[in-house]
Amino acid sequence: MNNKIENSAVPLRARLKQLRAEQAPVDRNRGALLIRGRLYTWLATTRTRLREAGRPEPKHIAAFWSTAEEPTLQPLLQQWVEEEGYRVSLPVVTAPDAPLQFRFWTPDAELQEGAYGIQEPVGAVAPLPDVILVPTLGYTREGDRVGYGKGYYDRTLAELKAQGHSFTSIGIAWATGDLSGQGHVPAPHDEKLDAILTDKGWAVPAPVL
Repeated sequence: MNNKIENSAVPLRARLKQLRAEQAPVDRNRGALLIRGRLYTWLATTRTRLREAGRPEPKHIAAFWSTAEEPTLQPLLQQWVEEEGYRVSLPVVTAPDAPLQFRFWTPDAELQEGAYGIQEPVGAVAPLPDVILVPTLGYTREGDRVGYGKGYYDRTLAELKAQGHSFTSIGIAWATGDLSGQGHVPAPHDEKLDAILTDKGWAVPAPVL
């Protein structure tokens, strides 16, 4: 990695974490609710349109287990599984420099604490996903993403593309992470996202499948 870019990314991530931490709890709760609502509406609308057109619809969603600082997705994941019949998986870290592995999740699934203190399912490995929800710390309106610095999602998205697998990536972020107009320079290995959703709406427009 370019050392200059990486050195500038460290204080950037610290600033972005501070900005999200300074949000009032009521705003965080309301913002997470709005994100879940927009995601639900997008997927339901997409599913109906594809079904009416006789085209394959997304069935497997690779999500992530939100931490206390991230927009809470868990209620939506439960609704997707229990009411909508989607297959949902969560990421598992298997090795420091490997792509993520996705394992099936249900509301009663057994979870264990992973390498970075995040809950991970211990069940069966899921098939390749149709939609990937990506935790996003910072972003631009061009689809560039700043993550947490370990490169797991960049490796994962790159690996899926190398396999020729068709999928849609959607970043989930707080609007405080908007880096547009701030001269952000992506690292060479950074993978662009297809869309980015924040508590203020779609920062990169909702994808059309």
